[in-house]
Amino acid sequence: MDESDRIISVITCDVEGRIETFNENAERLFGYPADEVIGKKRVSVFSPGMVVLGHIAKWLKKARENKEGYTTKTTFIRKNGTRFAAEFTCTATMKDGKHIGYCGRTKELKDISPEKTMPKTSLLTRFISVIAITRLPFLSATWIPIIAAAVWGIQENLVTIDWTTFILVFLGGSFLHLAANTYNDYFDWTSGTDQINNDYFLQLSGGSRAIELGLINEKQLFKLATIFLALSGIMGLGVMSKLGDNRFELFYYGLAGAFSAYFYTGYPLRLVARKGIGELLIGLNYGPLMTMGTIFAMSGTHNWDAFLFGIPLGILTTAILWINQFPDRESDEIAGKNHLVVVLGLEKSSWGYLILMISAFSSIYLLYNYNIIQKGALLSMLGLPIALYFSYKVINNYDTRELAIANWGTIGIHSITGILMILGLEYIK
Repeated sequence: MDESDRIISVITCDVEGRIETFNENAERLFGYPADEVIGKKRVSVFSPGMVVLGHIAKWLKKARENKEGYTTKTTFIRKNGTRFAAEFTCTATMKDGKHIGYCGRTKELKDISPEKTMPKTSLLTRFISVIAITRLPFLSATWIPIIAAAVWGIQENLVTIDWTTFILVFLGGSFLHLAANTYNDYFDWTSGTDQINNDYFLQLSGGSRAIELGLINEKQLFKLATIFLALSGIMGLGVMSKLGDNRFELFYYGLAGAFSAYFYTGYPLRLVARKGIGELLIGLNYGPLMTMGTIFAMSGTHNWDAFLFGIPLGILTTAILWINQFPDRESDEIAGKNHLVVVLGLEKSSWGYLILMISAFSSIYLLYNYNIIQKGALLSMLGLPIALYFSYKVINNYDTRELAIANWGTIGIHSITGILMILGLEYIK
């Protein structure tokens, strides 16, 4: 047996995937010096993106369930980009009965092609990769305000439903949101923000990680973002063709959206780094401007009640952004991304989350009190207990992994509150 066949790479990491130890054999096998990866990179850097998405979670689960760990054949990537076949054994690291990380042992299979050991990519994994690149679940922040505005406009006799116009508005808003997501990831990567962020396995942290995982490269991501922006513009032209003499005023809404999508993280403005301007921009774009813009697109009339109608949903969307900044705070501060969570710190920001929730539901009641929404819309107040529950979770877990449930829960609060508002407007008189 060749001496090199007995060389075994040993790498340990914490539960977030951050590399803690990296032996000499690992340096030789993967091509990285230890000081380049320890505490700076995650073990995901050694695997193709599709393997990370489709298989790693299952392997880790099996490693936790079996004291002997889990062994499989797979394909890894060296620093120079070349791939190699390997036998890989993963075991869970325990301390005082608590799971604290993983240990991976790797042996290269020199006589086997890396194509043969490459784990199969399922159709579901390919779909998940699309979701990862575009961050599709966040589109609810666009869909709900558009639908709610249309229903409210019909109830207030401001618009009559024209399905062609509505579909164009819905698609235009969706494409604009996708452009914002992908531009955001592009600029966060090219600015170095995402590379600094080590909380990969903490849910919803550090953007999509699509470039890091090799799902798409920088040039492709920027091109995709620009295509989404162009598609949004085409939808806008379709809406303008159906409006009256003031059709060109729709351009102002589109310009505001495009400006925000690009310059939220794009240079030279990089508005997210300007101590509250980014949060304000998100609140306006995914609330008042979207609801007012929807009503204008469907009626040709600027309506300030439609602007006010969007405030609660805009605040709840800001809360989604707010809570997702918690796990990114440290890396964002290093990268100069000085949003309000960086400025205030995690403890104060946890109380800021509660203020956002109280403000959102208070504004719903105020809209009713000033006759901007009908009584049925108060059905959305049923979301308040959920909001208070997650506020409690945030205040007590703002610096722990348990915060992840509140990240997902905040998206749920926005969706539940918006859906209940739509149902109340439509069915409760």
